[in-house]
Amino acid sequence: MRNNLLIFGLGYAATVIAAGLDGWEIAATGSAGSLDFDDREGVISAIDRATHILSSVPPDEVDPVLARYGAALADGGKWLGYLSSTGVYGDAGGAWVDEGAPIVGRRQARNRADADWLSLGARVFRLPGIYGPGRSPLDRVRSGRAHRTGIAGQVFSRIHVDDLAAGVIAGFDAPPGAYNLSDDMPESQDAVIEFAANLLGIDPPAVVPLDALTPEARAFHAENRRVSNLKAKRVLGWRPVYADYRLGLRALV
Repeated sequence: MRNNLLIFGLGYAATVIAAGLDGWEIAATGSAGSLDFDDREGVISAIDRATHILSSVPPDEVDPVLARYGAALADGGKWLGYLSSTGVYGDAGGAWVDEGAPIVGRRQARNRADADWLSLGARVFRLPGIYGPGRSPLDRVRSGRAHRTGIAGQVFSRIHVDDLAAGVIAGFDAPPGAYNLSDDMPESQDAVIEFAANLLGIDPPAVVPLDALTPEARAFHAENRRVSNLKAKRVLGWRPVYADYRLGLRALV
C-alpha cells in the first residue's frame, strides 16, 4: 500500500516535512492545504485513507483536532505524530531537561494536548524555537524587529526546520512516545542576535528592558532551560545537521 500522510495544519514546519517525502500521497488542512478542516466527511475519508497522520495544530482552550476528530484517530492501526513544544517543561532554572522531566509549562492547554496525544500512542515531538529560511534571527535583525534583553544566564534551545523535518521522518520507524528535537548548543537570545548581526555586518540591536516587553514576551523570558536531544539521537538514529545556531545561521546567509 502506498504511503499516505494526512497533515492537520500545513504550516511552516509541516510544509518542510511534506517536501521531504518523495513519492508519498499527502493531504492537508490549513490555508495551503487541500482539505477544509470543517469538512467532516472529507476529513474522515482522508483519515481512513492515511497510513500516517501528523498534527501541527496548536491548542486553544482545547486541541481542535482531538476535539473534532479524536474518536476517528483513536481507532488504531495508523502512525500518529504531533508537533508539541518544549514549553511543556516550564522553567528549569537553566538546567537540562529530557523527556522524563515534569510537565509544568505555563500553557495548560498545551500540556493537556501533549498528554492526550501520548495517550493515543502518538510520537510527540517536543520542539524549541524553530528557525529556517525566511524565519530566523537574520530576518528579524534585517527588518529591525530584533532586540536584546540583557538578561544574564538565560539560555534557550533551538532547531533548524530541516533538522526538525528529518527528526519527524526518522520517527516514522520509532515507537510511540515523546522525543525532544533540538540542537546541541543552547544559548542566550542575546548571543544569537549578536551573531546574526555580525553575519550581516550591522550593529546589534538595542537592549530592551524586560518591563517594556509585552506580557507574553515577559512570560517567555521568565523561563530558562536547556533541552536534551539524547533520546532522539539514540532511538531515532537522528543527528542535527545544524548542531548549533552558528552553523544554522551561516547556512542561511
